[in-house]
Amino acid sequence: QVQLVESGGGLVQSGGSLRLSCAALGNSFSTNVMGYYRQAPGAQRELVATITSSGITNYADSVKGRFTISGDNAKRTVYLQMDNLKPEDTAVYYCYLKIGSNVNIWTQGTQVTVSS
Repeated sequence: QVQLVESGGGLVQSGGSLRLSCAALGNSFSTNVMGYYRQAPGAQRELVATITSSGITNYADSVKGRFTISGDNAKRTVYLQMDNLKPEDTAVYYCYLKIGSNVNIWTQGTQVTVSS
């Protein structure tokens, strides 16, 4: 089995920065995608950024140029550096791991709150 352990999040003022990290523990795995989704109150869960095990990244348009996702395959950890945060970034952020074609693992989420 594989489980995800997420850290980071919290309260920050508009324009500030936060870093989220997410580590995969347990059985080894190969080809995968890791990343973050977020869900604001009353909204649907949406993609923030993902990174494949080969280093290909994908970002939501709303975070391009402000957020950076990176991965450490040896540590099986992904990092989301969030800069120039805006109040509209306030949401619960969920780490996500996709293994192969049909294994999807999520964390319970961490709150990110950006005050204006």
